[in-house]
Amino acid sequence: MILGKPLLTTQQIQKKVEELANKISKDYSGKDLVVIGILKGAFMFFSDIVRAIKVPITIDFIMASSYVKTETSGEVKIYYDVREPLSDKDVLLVDDIIDSGITLNYVRESILTKNPKSLKICIFLDKKERRMVKVPLDYVGFEIPNEYVVGYGLDYDSKFRNLPYVSVFKKET
Repeated sequence: MILGKPLLTTQQIQKKVEELANKISKDYSGKDLVVIGILKGAFMFFSDIVRAIKVPITIDFIMASSYVKTETSGEVKIYYDVREPLSDKDVLLVDDIIDSGITLNYVRESILTKNPKSLKICIFLDKKERRMVKVPLDYVGFEIPNEYVVGYGLDYDSKFRNLPYVSVFKKET
């Protein structure tokens, strides 16, 4: 396994988190906001962004995935669903990365069945080249090239999530 030099440094990430949190805080001022993190990948980004949001929020999580190692299976599984009532609430869904869009769209559709007042999506990394399903994104951290990345919550085979930066990952052949 090979890690390349950081694609995004810790400093770049924290600056972007502050920018996004400031915009979210402004957009949701005076609203009843529920922020939902998609586990496991979004845990670091989610933790940083909710601490930087300056309006009152309720926090919940959903655990969903369609990935096995580095490839999507195309089949999304929800392992843990939200517990907060979402009807008539403003909901912000936070995820680490969107590439194919399959998982995020599935989760989005699931949340919409709970009748929120509004639903917006905040994504840390956008890998547009891999998009198979169109998903509306409201807050985007970084657009990245079609490379497999790890760190800052993103993993390969449950490893490298603890890196404080994002790096390109290549498997040795």
